[in-house]
Amino acid sequence: MSRAAVLAALATVAALQALPAGAADPAACKGTIYLTFDTGSQSQAELIADTLKRHHIKATFFLANEKTVRGDYSLDPAWSAYWKARVAEGHAFGSHTFDHDVLLKDGADGFKVKPGFGASAGKPRTLTPAQYCEEIKRVDRRFVELTGKHLDPIWRAPAGRTSPGTLAAAKACGYAHVGWAPAGFSGDELSSAAYPNAVLLRKSLRDLRDGDIFVAHMGIWSRQDAWAPANLEPLISGLEQKGFCFATLREHPDYQTIFKHHP
Repeated sequence: MSRAAVLAALATVAALQALPAGAADPAACKGTIYLTFDTGSQSQAELIADTLKRHHIKATFFLANEKTVRGDYSLDPAWSAYWKARVAEGHAFGSHTFDHDVLLKDGADGFKVKPGFGASAGKPRTLTPAQYCEEIKRVDRRFVELTGKHLDPIWRAPAGRTSPGTLAAAKACGYAHVGWAPAGFSGDELSSAAYPNAVLLRKSLRDLRDGDIFVAHMGIWSRQDAWAPANLEPLISGLEQKGFCFATLREHPDYQTIFKHHP
């Protein structure tokens, strides 16, 4: 073996040894899955963080100011340490609208939405494009207060409901919308009686493909058999065994342009 070949081999070994335990060698990846988590009841917040950390995975979180099982809200000061820790770990963050405004329909005078939280919780209201943009940007301002860092220039509409108008309004104030792949729907919002965790896990492991964006929540009030405790660990392990790696949306080819121009 030539000296150059020996040096190359030694460099490869050194690079592999430098990888954290459990981390995949990027060169060996057979594809990339983009794990994303929307805020919810936050009952699984610590479990999700611990699982990602154990597997050395960076994910993307979409934040709204939602009521939690603690009796507070996910963007209250009490959650500052949690979000600061996720920032330090290198995760990405986007807006889910401050009051979790689910789009009902476009109107001549704006967007009719139904906020899940806040002063108008449960009551339909109409937002102008500027007001809708404000709902997205409110999360960023609160995130800066909690962590000292800005959100990434991405957002996800509550329930995934968008329109040409809401997409244009968000784009005008600097945010690109992120949905999820058909195979990337975790099903954690569905009835656990009709859609048991084992069924959802099999579907995800069978159908997820390279480049897919996966979505789950940090706790769902209505699901009796919580998704994350049963499924997150085996989902990650199963995908790793199939040769998949994981990344934040900062690395997703569809969003690299907006990240490149983000200050």
